[in-house]
Amino acid sequence: MNYRHAYHAGNFADVFKHTLLIILLAALNRKPTPWCYFDSHAGAGLYDLQGSEARRGGEVAGGIHRLWPLRAVAPVPVAELCSAVAAVNPGLATDALPRFYPGSPLIAAGRARPQDRLVLAELRSDEAQVLRTRLRRDARAAIHTRDGYEMLKALTPPAERRGLALLDPAFEQPTEFVQMHQALRAAHQRWPEGVYALWYPRKYAPAAQRFERELRRVKLRRILLADFRMAPDDTPGFNACTMALVNPPWQCEQAMKISLAFLRDALAPQAGSYGLRWLATSAVDK
Repeated sequence: MNYRHAYHAGNFADVFKHTLLIILLAALNRKPTPWCYFDSHAGAGLYDLQGSEARRGGEVAGGIHRLWPLRAVAPVPVAELCSAVAAVNPGLATDALPRFYPGSPLIAAGRARPQDRLVLAELRSDEAQVLRTRLRRDARAAIHTRDGYEMLKALTPPAERRGLALLDPAFEQPTEFVQMHQALRAAHQRWPEGVYALWYPRKYAPAAQRFERELRRVKLRRILLADFRMAPDDTPGFNACTMALVNPPWQCEQAMKISLAFLRDALAPQAGSYGLRWLATSAVDK
């Protein structure tokens, strides 16, 4: 499938992915020492939900627009996502739906402290330039027009030692799962203490299952899989995705359970589901 950010901005997968990202960054912020955030497929950073790309699929109706009326009763991570959306929609009327949706670079920048750092890669030069313009006043952010997988290999480990790498490719290439797996292995060998968040669609379940088997063979200490489904597995179309979390910070799992349960009830109360499953655990987890 083609998961270019602009075509799917603000859909259920974005809401799921960015809620988990907020939980991970909040965990890193519990310690005062600085962290480094890597984004392998950063995109343009901000998306117009009334633009032609977003309107083509109409997916935002089942994502942030469906969630928006419930933001006042959402658990903290989901409420923080809604606050990030509100921040890029200044002057939004109380009863109106947001027009703009922030990508992961803007969400991470909003949670970064003065001592933290953002390293963002976008291979498409036009989108990289847009992102560079949007973050031009943020001295913490470095935007690279380069392959994100290559960036991870070249720039890890960071001087901070603590941090998070988000791998969120568009899945335009049939080899994307292989490339993502190879990038994780290479980066983890150089930076074993880093937290890694790998997002992928479950439109073709056998491909996702093969990827998970390959992850298990790497024998990493801790891998938590977070699943979210808008409909049962046998439903045609794109309606399910997963985030594989390598080295998830302690005490994140409960926040994820609460947030994903709320998102399931808010976005797909009739047929939706979510799950957290350990693909690999350390002796401490057991």
